[in-house]
Amino acid sequence: MEKLIARLTYWLGIACLVIAVIWRIVNFFRTMQSPPGAGGPISHLAFMHGSVLFLVATIATACYAWLNSQK
Repeated sequence: MEKLIARLTYWLGIACLVIAVIWRIVNFFRTMQSPPGAGGPISHLAFMHGSVLFLVATIATACYAWLNSQK
């Protein structure tokens, strides 16, 4: 079960990171064409923070599984 959680959170973190990078690129090109201050309701930082959250969850799960295997 720990391996499944670690694998799932790892791939969700990678997906969030890719979405954040793509979102940032799209926002860059959109802000070049729109007037200042016309941003979207969801920031790319939300996806960056999500990827960090999933990374931390993956590390915690891997450490937990490693500790259980040492017993």
